[in-house]
Amino acid sequence: MTVSDRAAELFAAEHGRAASAVWSAPGRVNLIGEHTDYNDGFVLPMAIPHRVAVAVGPREDRKLVTTTLGDDGELHQADEAVVDDLRPGSPTGWSAFPAGVAWSLREAGHAIPGLNLMIVGDVPTGAGLSSSHALQCALALALLDHVGLAPGEPGAPSLAEIARLVQRSENDYVGAPTGLLDQTASLRCVESHVLFFDVRTGDSEQVPFDPRSAGLELLVIDTRAKHSHSESGYGERRKGCERAADLLDVKALRDISVAELPTATKKLPDELQPLVKHVVTENERVLSTVELLRSGGYAEIGPLLNASHASLRDDYRVSCLELDVAVDAAVRSGALGARMIGGGFGGSAIALISSADRERVESAVRDAFAERSLTEPRVFIAIPSAGAGRDL
Repeated sequence: MTVSDRAAELFAAEHGRAASAVWSAPGRVNLIGEHTDYNDGFVLPMAIPHRVAVAVGPREDRKLVTTTLGDDGELHQADEAVVDDLRPGSPTGWSAFPAGVAWSLREAGHAIPGLNLMIVGDVPTGAGLSSSHALQCALALALLDHVGLAPGEPGAPSLAEIARLVQRSENDYVGAPTGLLDQTASLRCVESHVLFFDVRTGDSEQVPFDPRSAGLELLVIDTRAKHSHSESGYGERRKGCERAADLLDVKALRDISVAELPTATKKLPDELQPLVKHVVTENERVLSTVELLRSGGYAEIGPLLNASHASLRDDYRVSCLELDVAVDAAVRSGALGARMIGGGFGGSAIALISSADRERVESAVRDAFAERSLTEPRVFIAIPSAGAGRDL
């Protein structure tokens, strides 16, 4: 049973009538291009098969009543909220995620009524796979559909506009200073492709990416080291990049080229130099990866993945023991390339491997974690999948 089927089933059982619609959105893996989105740079994400589904139905009052199927198999109800009373800071905690979406849509002029919501998902939480954005994108689409503004309807916001509404929800309501990568990936990715997205211009290209056709697989290693954008050094890094851009008199670090990097860093305090180095070189790695994928050179992107991890570890300083152990073990056991993904300080890594080497790489990673008495990681293959859509 899919998460959408389960959401529909539980909604009917909870409320005694069928949901008016069920929308779902996927988690994501960013192939390369980390911490570049909020610097007006380039990213290269893909959707994964794991999704969050939202079943929605009307209420006669103005309340937003959200029920979630938890990892424990039990139903949990978030704090009830009156749509007209939603303000940043109330409700807080997990309840802020659905409330923030309704608030953001309301603030954009959309007449959001009282609603019953049922949320079911299988995107691992805390793994850096964007479970919160999958939830928010599915919810935004479900709410807009409920008021007759589903994508493609007259007057409906575009997917790019919906991504920014979700970003506002997370930035201004939840309090996490995220960029546009995760929302855009969840909404716009397509099967068997990665999305080459220019955050500044909004230009995008669906670049074919089907590792299995080349005898390869993209392994995801969930280290189970939990992370949180709103509680980590993510915001600190973002502020550092903004300060560096101001000191260099550019709109964003995207405006600095690799050739200009040595001169630019000399103008900066020591603590900002490595941040700028990472962003500038990571943008270049995205462009190089896209060129290789366009020509079908899947196996040749491995060194770029390795270089990305080294930069995130040494320059941006957002890695951690578990991520480094995962990447090092994968590469030593035959992976073509590997790197951490997401905001950092925990979460997941990816490794590009030959399908024939999967068992060896997985065993090496698990053994490396066991040797250090770390929690056993969760490992699975990421298949480039479809973005958000209506299921029922």
